[in-house]
Amino acid sequence: MRIKEIDISYSYGIAKAERETVTSSRDAHQIFLSMIEKSIEYKESFLLMVVNNSNEILGVKKVFEGGLNACAVDIRLIFQTILKAHGVGFIVCHNHPSGKMQPSQADKDLTNKIQQGAQTLDLKLLDHLIISKDSYLSFADENIL
Repeated sequence: MRIKEIDISYSYGIAKAERETVTSSRDAHQIFLSMIEKSIEYKESFLLMVVNNSNEILGVKKVFEGGLNACAVDIRLIFQTILKAHGVGFIVCHNHPSGKMQPSQADKDLTNKIQQGAQTLDLKLLDHLIISKDSYLSFADENIL
């Protein structure tokens, strides 16, 4: 019988002294925007930023990509990435190609589901941003989290 051993790895790639720190929703918006700027107005994407205890960014990843007005999100893959990166906190983000910053009920429900999973795993959901090319809405700043 042949069974493959599971191999889990993550490489920081950036020395601790050179890591960027996220201190506000504005910082997070700029970082996320730089990752999807070319497709922000025509394709919905869902991104993840993983941080350590000092809010140093361990990595940012486009976790899911959808169509014009929707993006399917499997929260298991979000937590898989956070745990693999040895993160303790994280920020999630998605864009609304329409440019409307108002969160939908589906956005709120997804955020609640992510928050519940985070609590179970002793992780901290720091924020959920909805972004467009020109603006953003922070769930944390708006006290929706």
